[in-house]
Amino acid sequence: MRDAETVTFGTSGLDRAAALRRDTVRLSEALAKGAPVLPVWRGKVMVEGADDARRLAFRTMSDLVLSKADETPVLLGLDPAGDGPVFALDISAWTPKEVEEKDLGAFFDPSVQVHPAERVNGAGFRELRALMMHLDRREAELAATARAILTWHSTHRFCAKCGAKSTLSMAGWQRDCAGCGGHHFPRTDPVVIMLITHGDSVLMGRSPGWPEGMYSLLAGFVEPGETIEAAVRREVFEESGVLVGRVDYLASQPWPFPASLMFGCRGAALSTEIEIDPEEIEDAQWVSRARMLEVFADNDPDMLPARKGAIAHFLLQHWLADTLI
Repeated sequence: MRDAETVTFGTSGLDRAAALRRDTVRLSEALAKGAPVLPVWRGKVMVEGADDARRLAFRTMSDLVLSKADETPVLLGLDPAGDGPVFALDISAWTPKEVEEKDLGAFFDPSVQVHPAERVNGAGFRELRALMMHLDRREAELAATARAILTWHSTHRFCAKCGAKSTLSMAGWQRDCAGCGGHHFPRTDPVVIMLITHGDSVLMGRSPGWPEGMYSLLAGFVEPGETIEAAVRREVFEESGVLVGRVDYLASQPWPFPASLMFGCRGAALSTEIEIDPEEIEDAQWVSRARMLEVFADNDPDMLPARKGAIAHFLLQHWLADTLI
């Protein structure tokens, strides 16, 4: 697909500087000299600026916002402007005075947490899903990387081999176990998401708990020992009962909620009868191109479009514009 990498969280050409990850002296010197560090709290990145001009709020290690961190910073890559290292740091050890736990982790979290040491007007921790369309490509890649890698650290603090506590190494891109000598690396879960078409219609579905009227493309995790193509056919059949023939890869998207890599594919349906698995999805239906155009124009009273920024929206938009190739 010609425009594949223009998807949200697609590559911006960030130099991830893998060779620098073992250079602890240079990294320590960079932090001491004020290298930019992105604060992250429970998966929410700190941003500043007005609603229509949000920017990532980088700070330095001397800033009081970072004083409660209980881990060392993770290297995200090199800043193309200054060619210096850029870091992220989890400050989830800090607890705000007022937290609406019901909002945290919800499908859409509107809450904003402001650190008491933060003096910049409008600076606070916000859910990345609400920010992703407002960040430029470089900041989107940095934010997605920071959220994914720090979430992995928060859920993999103990060795999977012996159960002993592991420690961060390689500038955050590895965890080591002193108990058995094991090494552990960041996890990425492969997920297929499918633009299944038959004639001039596309197969759409919705999951329980989604906002009323919201539909998207069918998706599911790739299982061990399975190809992407086989996963597409299996997931579509399991969820909707529709048989799929030819499958073509279109584009991919890092999706840091918490750490998936979405493989966007196109599949040709061999059948049209739908029989949903209620344990998988709540509804599925064929939607014509004409109706989907109305959905994207917010003119359909019964259906909402896929979330902007998600690869489902990206693929549907290109399907409508006939620019998938």
